[in-house]
Amino acid sequence: MRNILMTVMMLVVVIVIFNSIIAQDTTGTRSQIESQGNAANTRIGSLRP
Repeated sequence: MRNILMTVMMLVVVIVIFNSIIAQDTTGTRSQIESQGNAANTRIGSLRP
């Protein structure tokens, strides 16, 4: 029973950490990757052959 409780608690902690670091709306890693990707697409689109 103790092992199951520890496993569930660790999963909850991982989910909370994921939501606070990766999936946060404005300052999360996903948002930063999207903004840098959009900036790169804009730069590439403005290049002239």
